[in-house]
Amino acid sequence: MKIKKGDNIIVIAGKDKGKTGKIAVAFPKENLVLIEGINVHKKHQRPTKSGSKGQIIDKAMPINASNVMICDGGKRARVGMKSISGKKIRINKKTGKEI
Repeated sequence: MKIKKGDNIIVIAGKDKGKTGKIAVAFPKENLVLIEGINVHKKHQRPTKSGSKGQIIDKAMPINASNVMICDGGKRARVGMKSISGKKIRINKKTGKEI
């Protein structure tokens, strides 16, 4: 997975196609990412104490990492890897700049 927490991304498939956001949490083993304000579902929560009311909470759910691309300079970018003095860095394949 070539994307990580804190990256600005754009959704390229699904119900939120075209929306942009920032990755809050990445789950590399499951190939999922959690993006702030994207793929929001309503969750019904039962009352926790007696006398309190139940409520409906908006909760962001993870989305598959294959459905997002890094947004570099306002445009979608494919990510490549480059080794500089033994250290791997991520680069934009089109421009060659470091991400």
